[in-house]
Amino acid sequence: MHSQQVTAEPPSNDGAERDATAGGAPGALPSPASGADRAPVPYDVIIAGCGPTGAMLAAELRLHDVRVLVLEKETEPVSFVRIVSLHIRSLELMAMRGLLDRLLQHGRQRPAGGFFAAIHKPAPKDLDSAHAYLLGMPQPVIVHLLEEHAIGLGAHVRHGCAVAGFEQDDEGVTVELSDGEQLRSRYLVGCDGARSTVRKLLGVGFPGEPSRNDTLMGEMKMGVPQEEIAAKAAEISRTHQRFWLRPFGEGVYSVVVPAAGVSDRTEPPTLEDFKQQLRTIAGTDFGVHSPRWLSRFGDATRLAERYRVGRVLLAGDAAHIHPPIGGQGLNLGVQDAVNLGWKLAAQIRGWAPETLLDTYQTERHPVAEDVLDNTRAQMELSSTEPGPQAVRRLLTELMDFDEVNRRLIEKITAIGIRYDFGAGPDLLGRRLRDIDVKQGHLYDLLHRGRGLLLDRTERLTVGGWSDRVDHLADPTAALDAPCVLLRPDGHVAWIGDDQQDLDDHLSRWFGKPV
Repeated sequence: MHSQQVTAEPPSNDGAERDATAGGAPGALPSPASGADRAPVPYDVIIAGCGPTGAMLAAELRLHDVRVLVLEKETEPVSFVRIVSLHIRSLELMAMRGLLDRLLQHGRQRPAGGFFAAIHKPAPKDLDSAHAYLLGMPQPVIVHLLEEHAIGLGAHVRHGCAVAGFEQDDEGVTVELSDGEQLRSRYLVGCDGARSTVRKLLGVGFPGEPSRNDTLMGEMKMGVPQEEIAAKAAEISRTHQRFWLRPFGEGVYSVVVPAAGVSDRTEPPTLEDFKQQLRTIAGTDFGVHSPRWLSRFGDATRLAERYRVGRVLLAGDAAHIHPPIGGQGLNLGVQDAVNLGWKLAAQIRGWAPETLLDTYQTERHPVAEDVLDNTRAQMELSSTEPGPQAVRRLLTELMDFDEVNRRLIEKITAIGIRYDFGAGPDLLGRRLRDIDVKQGHLYDLLHRGRGLLLDRTERLTVGGWSDRVDHLADPTAALDAPCVLLRPDGHVAWIGDDQQDLDDHLSRWFGKPV
């Protein structure tokens, strides 16, 4: 592989740098030399960005003893508190890693229905999950808990550090920070958001559509009675889908209004902007005051052409952006991280099959394409034009059929994903729900991020893969199959009862036996 060098004008870095580590700060690192004199690589992976995606990826890598450094350009957490929802699949992943109970202490559960294009339909009955609900919680809390989890596993996190450039070669990547410091790692992963520096420097195309419709979102107090607000909001939401007033308690409301005609989109919105739009749409500004935070978002929709170039990879918003309708963005990024983590760790630990790391893009790129499509559709359904409103009424009617409602919920919550592992039963390539096993719950056995053979025949073995794959012989497992092989992300990689066939699939996913 030829050397690739990319640099950018260093952004300002005025904040104090902060090291958060388990077991000590990484300390000063020597600048890399060239050729045979190059210094040893002190990190296996450097991650740009410590949002939910970056923090989750760091934790996944640490489960396999990969040396990780996370660089976060911000010195302090964001000042505003945006409420986001963890969807069913993300909740399952948190349960797989032993994090769900901690998150439940900080979140509010609500039914997993009524959010496809804000069409109010109840959640389908008997969704195929032990965690069939949404968990709403402040995004800074999610970030803090995931960062804390990664640090507890031994990841190093440095705040106030921005990536300004990098150079990759056959052995690794040299990362240059905005203050001129150079760091060396074997891989670099850009989890640095929609305006990703890593993606831009890597030269990966980001095709799609620019924003056409901006929306204002914020949290503030109201100066009129709740009954009056509820009645007016219900009336307006029948025709304006990008409008809502939702109470949080203590007089605070989440306010969403179209931003058409409001001040320059390059400037942060003001409380007066919200008042203006509320008066235009509702005929009153409801006496809004005391905002907690105010923001503006657009409906830009873009997908990176590639998720990997050599030793540099992309994940989360660095790889895909879309409107927030349906609440899928954070979840998509966290799920990217869990898909990538064990594969990148396998590459670093030396047991990855030749094409394993390539499956990160082949599996996750189509998932992102589907999310972009469903958010495009939802945005069309939010239009006040007669055509989209007619389609919305038709879809609302069709969602009374359980099959339609269920399909859309499974799509939004990501429990309907099936990776292409070749011909086989419908369960092959899908994630397995948290079933009962003799040791309790299946997901409790996945906390270490290893593969798992769930063996109802009690005849099979993982043999020379026991350093990477656990084995549970349990004829009582609530499973309609003789045996399944689970990957560390919980997807079913094999179904059967033949040892040789199992060995072939163990080699496919977990490399050569010891």
